[in-house]
Amino acid sequence: MSSAQDGGVLISEEELFSSVILPEHAYRKLKRLVNFELFAQKLQEKYSHLGQHGIPAVYGLKAMLLQFWEDYSDREMENAVRENLAIRWFVGFSLNEKTPDHSYFGKFRKRIGTKHLADMFNFINSELQKEGLFGNIFYFLDASSIISKSHLWEERDKAIKDGHDKLNNLIVKNYAKDSQARWGAKSKRNIWFGYKRHTAVDMRFGLITKTTVTPANVLDYQVVEQICPKEGYVFMDKLYDTKNTNLKIKACGSSPGTIHKNNNPNKNFDLDKWRSHMRMPFESTFSKLSKRTKYKGKLKVMFQNYAESICFNLKKALQYSPAYN
Repeated sequence: MSSAQDGGVLISEEELFSSVILPEHAYRKLKRLVNFELFAQKLQEKYSHLGQHGIPAVYGLKAMLLQFWEDYSDREMENAVRENLAIRWFVGFSLNEKTPDHSYFGKFRKRIGTKHLADMFNFINSELQKEGLFGNIFYFLDASSIISKSHLWEERDKAIKDGHDKLNNLIVKNYAKDSQARWGAKSKRNIWFGYKRHTAVDMRFGLITKTTVTPANVLDYQVVEQICPKEGYVFMDKLYDTKNTNLKIKACGSSPGTIHKNNNPNKNFDLDKWRSHMRMPFESTFSKLSKRTKYKGKLKVMFQNYAESICFNLKKALQYSPAYN
């Protein structure tokens, strides 16, 4: 245990951290809410290559979490874990320990991988389930855009030069730097190049229960089975209004609450108005998540989505958990 001098009085490292990081600090609450050591131990037992020599895997996990929590680049994270006492304390470094440089964080993300981060997402949700933060009755399914690149003028010009009439989803993989990204559209005016985030939200406090990523041209209703809850009533907008969607929802053990299209003979305007009113407060979920990709390739974008979804849920948990209010 190291110590520091304060006005001629020798104080311990823990006393110094306590004087700076107050009990109501979000990082203190977060540390009490989730047992990161337990999850890191499970990973370490199965995958001995995790982490870096001299740096425990749990340090890497918590540093990775805070990097997405604060939206830091690798170099910003290097400075933060070295200079910010709250981050240093949360990650686990003592005052006199050497902290990693920026290259460590990219290497750790690569070693963790998307599958293990998905396991972490589910593990943290199971911890939040114990806190009573999931209602498990009403759910909201929707999809949102993740933009890979705003303009592809140069790529379009190359395609035309090669004899193509235009740059479309059939050939864009041959010209775009992210060969797995595609054009998607919610309407004639809402068109983007990149990916689509598909998400199921529990409507008690608005926490994300399931999520996945596809290229932007994949239609919303085609991904229902991947994010559908195993129980409850599921609210969905008009883009999910297909017979197959309802069958898939019922096959999962849930009941469909789809807002019907105007040409659907079963449309009930009063019922759909109620459904729209019920789901409206939870549409803000997507405004809190990144609209742009940090990486290239579906797996890496999915990694980003899981990390951002974990941070979103944990921030919600600190807001609504009875233990912290």
